[in-house]
Amino acid sequence: MRDTRVVSRRPNLYHGWPTIARRSNGELLVVCSGGRESHVCPFGWVEMMRSKDGGRSWGWPRILLDTAIDDRDAGVCETKQGSLLVTTFTSLAYAEHLDAAKPGNKGRFLDWTEERIAAWRSAHERTPDADREEMLGTWMLRSTDAGASWSAPYRVPVNSPHGPIALSDGRIIYAGKRLWHEKRRIGVADSHDDGRTWRWLAEIPTRDGDDFAEYHELHIVEAATGRLVVHIRNHNKANERETLQTESEDGGRTWSVPHPIGVWGLPSHLLRLRDGRLLMSYGHRREPFGNEARLSEDHGESWSDAMTISADGIGFDLGYPSTVELDDGSLVTVWYERMADSPYAVLRQAAWTISSA
Repeated sequence: MRDTRVVSRRPNLYHGWPTIARRSNGELLVVCSGGRESHVCPFGWVEMMRSKDGGRSWGWPRILLDTAIDDRDAGVCETKQGSLLVTTFTSLAYAEHLDAAKPGNKGRFLDWTEERIAAWRSAHERTPDADREEMLGTWMLRSTDAGASWSAPYRVPVNSPHGPIALSDGRIIYAGKRLWHEKRRIGVADSHDDGRTWRWLAEIPTRDGDDFAEYHELHIVEAATGRLVVHIRNHNKANERETLQTESEDGGRTWSVPHPIGVWGLPSHLLRLRDGRLLMSYGHRREPFGNEARLSEDHGESWSDAMTISADGIGFDLGYPSTVELDDGSLVTVWYERMADSPYAVLRQAAWTISSA
């Protein structure tokens, strides 16, 4: 049995790129880029919702970060010490759309009116050019009181949509892409002090014939054996839009060359279930539009056939699913999706079991 429904609370705003996490006390957290008008716009902020009943109900969202430019994909995790870490990155990608906007024209994501152009320009011009450029970055916020208060945002070495994870050895590890820097890199960073400070740990090698700039949106999991597995969204011609995988057997210091695993879909979120199996959840952005999941019973050596989480999407503007496991072994997956009755993407949730997929 699968219960699928909309869980976002602001129907007249666009929501994108969520992450769900389960705290040690059972509480569920969802973060996303909210406050938006479109897939790309100058209005995005980072918001968080909580559920104390396994996702059956959600509290009103709280805004955690709202800079003067676009605050995008949000990740969240709880550390072994109980701190909460929320990640995001800032973007000026909307500016090129604004520069090309003319009243009456249809843009890639929305229709342009004089009022919309004026609103975007007013938002864009809230700060001088130099200040907007300084705001670009890959950011983290940290809370040590269960989210009652948050640190100021601080820069971290990489970004990926679903953020870092806590390791069994006490470290926090973050697989991602180095953005807004003269030397872009793909790799992992780690923290030895509960997420306060970060160091670059290792670069992930590039497959022969690939351009590492076409590797995007990584996520990492620790298998029961201690092996670290990273999934990569790939836009190189070889295996385009398939998930690539790389592994580390030494705590993240060295990595295998990325290789395909036979999965068309992007990006992937990884979770280790209590029984030791690995679960990957990913968006399926071609017909049937929706979200899928696969299992690995051998610590990432191989993956099962696809299980359907949702397959009723109207188009490609959906996905970025992430999943948590509840005490009874059931699963809750959250993703974003633009639906037929509104121009604004919502957060959808599926409560499901592996046997029902």
